[in-house]
Amino acid sequence: MLEKKKLLGEERRSHLLEILRSSKKPITGTELSRISNVSRQVIVGDITLLKAKNEPIIATSQGYLYFQAGETQQCERTIACQHGPERTEEELNMLVDLGIIVKDVKIEHPVYGDLTASIMVSTRKEVRQFMQQITDTGAAFLSQLTEGIHLHTLAASSEELLDEAEETLRKEGILIT
Repeated sequence: MLEKKKLLGEERRSHLLEILRSSKKPITGTELSRISNVSRQVIVGDITLLKAKNEPIIATSQGYLYFQAGETQQCERTIACQHGPERTEEELNMLVDLGIIVKDVKIEHPVYGDLTASIMVSTRKEVRQFMQQITDTGAAFLSQLTEGIHLHTLAASSEELLDEAEETLRKEGILIT
């Protein structure tokens, strides 16, 4: 049985870039470590070094994603919301059901200032995966630090979809106006 070759340094990072650039979906650190025959921690370090070289890699709840400039949605909007953690999945599902990409969540922390976390969900499956990660890790939602108040950056193919998303959240008592 042949042992898989361990890629080293720059060669490994170049290979990681090729993998991420060619993928249309996020790839987990665990999967990248398996492909590269190194530990997940080495991958985390490699991604950090690639980001330091201005490679547009985003860490999402589903894995690492290479930001393809040509694939952006035409319209973006930041909205303010407030709800308890029990409504997070409902909120995200309402948005993705309208064809919206929820890019991130932001809060204003009294000590640390603005905190932003990438979410990057656009389907119910991705919402389920995000919620499962929260459950599996026992992590708190950022909005729990601010009595449920948070911002989302939304992306969509039209302003009309973003308007519809706002109206849907307004009717549900989630949107802060």
